[in-house]
Amino acid sequence: MSPLSHDFERVFAVGTAVLLVLSVVAVGMASAGEADGTRDDLAFDPDVPDTGSFTTPSADGTATVDGQTYDSAQAAVDAADSGDTVTLDGRFNETLVVRTPNVTLSGSGSASTLLHGDGDGDVLAVEAPGVTVSDIWVRNSGYSTATNDAAIFVNASEVTVRDSRVTDMTFGIWLDGVDDSEIQNNTIVGREEITQLTRRGNGIQIWKTEDSVIRNNDITTVRDGLYFNWAKDVNASANTMWDLRYGVHYMYSDDSHLRDNTAFDNDVGYALMVSKHLVIEDNVAVNNSGQSGHGILVKSIDDTDIRGNHLVDNENGLFVYNSVSNRIIGNLVVGNDVGVHIAAGSTDGTVTENSFIRNNRPVLAVMSDQVHWNESVGNYWSRANPTDVDDDGVGDTRYQPAGTVQQVTAEKPAARVFASSPAFDAVRLAESSVPVVQSPGVVDARPLTEPPHENWRSYYERD
Repeated sequence: MSPLSHDFERVFAVGTAVLLVLSVVAVGMASAGEADGTRDDLAFDPDVPDTGSFTTPSADGTATVDGQTYDSAQAAVDAADSGDTVTLDGRFNETLVVRTPNVTLSGSGSASTLLHGDGDGDVLAVEAPGVTVSDIWVRNSGYSTATNDAAIFVNASEVTVRDSRVTDMTFGIWLDGVDDSEIQNNTIVGREEITQLTRRGNGIQIWKTEDSVIRNNDITTVRDGLYFNWAKDVNASANTMWDLRYGVHYMYSDDSHLRDNTAFDNDVGYALMVSKHLVIEDNVAVNNSGQSGHGILVKSIDDTDIRGNHLVDNENGLFVYNSVSNRIIGNLVVGNDVGVHIAAGSTDGTVTENSFIRNNRPVLAVMSDQVHWNESVGNYWSRANPTDVDDDGVGDTRYQPAGTVQQVTAEKPAARVFASSPAFDAVRLAESSVPVVQSPGVVDARPLTEPPHENWRSYYERD
């Protein structure tokens, strides 16, 4: 028999199998649940503050600078010279503007020092460079998103805001076209009674900001946790964000680093849009399943590294749209409805050494062509079971996580009952071994035999 005849017979067998499945589905066989779903036994318990237990300081406020005591915070700040420390204690019912450079505004702790605004405009405005704000509770800004009402509005460079609490506001901390800022160890809680997200502001607004650090902040009940707009070279790490629209949101912001953050119970964990040269590394996204429901949303993103992230129990672990020349490497993608949803020409990139485990659908590829993600070292797929003759940990046969079977089950959900049937097995075998079967979708040329992430079960182990 000629090679051509042999290939023809295989293709004929594949076609017969697909037609068989479709015919069975058409007569209304019952649909099945997802074979690998594990959403009911997720173990995830992030360490976040109890945002409902803040106790308001009752004592009248006193402000001290250079040995002098003032009843008004503004009077003390106005009396300070560059390099002085203004110490605040108790409750101040006032708004405050800092116009002297290199002043330190220090409270006695966010449980002991409160700056309570009048519900109009900003509460604390920093207008001079080199100012440090620490250990203060700032609350009750204005309600307007149009005028950017914020608890703390920073309009100067080299400003630090740390170890403070920001609540009952529209925007939490607004960085307004400034450089070399440090925003660290703060708790930011918006107004829960404002249920319409468009009327809420963002936790930390990073607008036209460069060379700044956003670290170890807890953010909830706002619109977006960290919002980057025309920012550059900003390092954001160890922040925790929950009950939001987007945990982190990039727009027109390049050359920035997002590392070791946690986003859970949001609509989207990390929304990357219209930016380039980002590093998205070692972040965690869990149970982001709102209106959009993505662990990481990648939209019009170019030349970016997405590596070492844990994407667990989201609707889509990764959603990649109209994005090219990106490197998706070493991520754990487990227990999502869809591991990776790829669309709109997002074909030019490297996807390798990721662990795709127990996702209801490993890949959803909306495309008309067949895309090869790698040639030498691929990814681990919990459904692939590749052969490995030379025992090097890399499979010898290709795996197509998004091919004919996935197309059929997407268009005909009732066909999922046949996911492990001999008919579908025949289709998968043909796609992995017959080059002439070029069904649209994603091909992993050398799937791994073991997951690179040995600790993936920790998300499902309970004490």
